[in-house]
Amino acid sequence: QVQLVESGGGSVQPGGSLRLSCAASGFTFSTRAMTWVRQPPGKGLEWVSYINSGGGSTFYADSVKGRFTISRDNAKNTLYLQMNSLKLEDTAVYYCARGVPSAYDYKGQGTQVTVSS
Repeated sequence: QVQLVESGGGSVQPGGSLRLSCAASGFTFSTRAMTWVRQPPGKGLEWVSYINSGGGSTFYADSVKGRFTISRDNAKNTLYLQMNSLKLEDTAVYYCARGVPSAYDYKGQGTQVTVSS
């Protein structure tokens, strides 16, 4: 069955960095687009970044553009999100999801990212 397992979350001060990972299994990872979404406390899910199956095309929400970088290693079945210059408003549970932002079908259990001073 499809499994997506996120890791790498934690607590960091504003301006800090974190690198999230998502280990995928149960499907042919290299053939599927992947998305990072997040859920801030008390709010709904919002997409953060998208990468196509080959890794050659990436897109970012305006709120993270220039600060976050999505990447993937198809040999390791792993998706990444490098987050730099973190802000208070980046606090959220981050999920990796299989598919494009408007139509993903599975997401993981999430990893908490807390940005606080």
